[in-house]
Amino acid sequence: MLKAFYQSLFFTTRFYALLGSTAMLFVVSYFLPPLYIISELIFALLAFLLVLDIFFLYVAGEKPLEVTRIMANRFSNGDNNDIRIKLVNNYRFPITVILLEELPMQFQIRDFRKKVKLKGGEEQEVHYTLRPVERGEYHFGKTNAFVRSLLGLSQRHIAPLNEEIVKVYPSFQQLRNYEFFSFNGRLQEMGVHKQRVTGHSMEFDHIKEYVRGDDVRMLNWKATARRGTPMVNNYVEERSQQVYCVIDKGRAMKMPFEGLSLLDYAINASLIFSNIALQKGDKTGLVTLAAQQVDVLPSSSKKTQMNLILEKLYAQETQWQESDYERLSVTLRSVFSQRSLLILFTNFESMTALQRQLPYLRRLAKYHLLLVVFFENTELKKVTKDHVHTVEGIYRQVIAQKFAYEKKLMVRELTKYGILSLLTPPEQLTLNVINKYLELKARALI
Repeated sequence: MLKAFYQSLFFTTRFYALLGSTAMLFVVSYFLPPLYIISELIFALLAFLLVLDIFFLYVAGEKPLEVTRIMANRFSNGDNNDIRIKLVNNYRFPITVILLEELPMQFQIRDFRKKVKLKGGEEQEVHYTLRPVERGEYHFGKTNAFVRSLLGLSQRHIAPLNEEIVKVYPSFQQLRNYEFFSFNGRLQEMGVHKQRVTGHSMEFDHIKEYVRGDDVRMLNWKATARRGTPMVNNYVEERSQQVYCVIDKGRAMKMPFEGLSLLDYAINASLIFSNIALQKGDKTGLVTLAAQQVDVLPSSSKKTQMNLILEKLYAQETQWQESDYERLSVTLRSVFSQRSLLILFTNFESMTALQRQLPYLRRLAKYHLLLVVFFENTELKKVTKDHVHTVEGIYRQVIAQKFAYEKKLMVRELTKYGILSLLTPPEQLTLNVINKYLELKARALI
């Protein structure tokens, strides 16, 4: 009991400042003896106030202050996650609470400090947000609360046993946002383009009476002759197509952008895109490529597929080796029995890197509809638009323009061999992939 008392008791800066001032008075009183009695009185008063302050802090018993950390049992990667600390003051007088949170080492935050003032019996919540940029387990330590009374000479340390581990998953917050806007028919507000479906390469659904605005090319002349009124064929989009997100986990995907690696951008986009594809009635699956290892999650349209994809994406990590595209083409050729849409998330920084993998990409495009998604280097793009006035600046700008031009050459090279491509900034990856998918559906390419 006594040991716990000593371990929880700390003196404040105010106390040490007053104690130091009193000591200085004692020093001065050596030269001015009349000040010695005043110094003794001040020291006695300080000691009395300190004992009184300690008594106030410990008079409330074992639970003078209730501290509860409230947060979700899993965090969304790349998004702001809300955390609340609930404080309940069981003292009968006002107190000041200094909160020091032991945050996970991934955030590298060592100066977290919140100061809260509570009236007697008051309840209050402290809010803050954290934005993780890596998937995995995050260990939260204790919430250290230092309680001070009105005198502010001492403080009582209260640290509840609230240590816990939180898993950070791919961005399910963005997934919920897309689901909400999709449910309310407001995806256009998020930037998803509405595609107009034309052509006859769709599944026949039924014959209906012509109304103004229907495509006259869909007129069914036999039905029109029988009914004596214009009748048109109604078509629906083909469903149950196999759609796979193929994620390259090689060293090229280790490049960071605004804290997140390109791999994490690809993972977040794959999660949201898979949900959209399921809503469109297609079967979604997942393929990951790292060095010579190819893992395949078979496509399915079941409701449990999203949970499987989420758990699969949670465990992915980038590798420092270059990915083996030959192994990828051989594996997919043997595993997939029907033509599928393959959305390959990768990154090529030079034409040479693309040329090395181009034969295997052409082999994949021979049996499947292949969409290669790679990233635009936005930092280089900023350099190309800078106003430079030095020789060094001109050299840097020319080199940046060369790399930016090579990205456009890659798009042309892929198009030359009938391979679809999408060059996109990382922050617009999800929107651009969804829009491209809807465009392919509208063109009846899948």
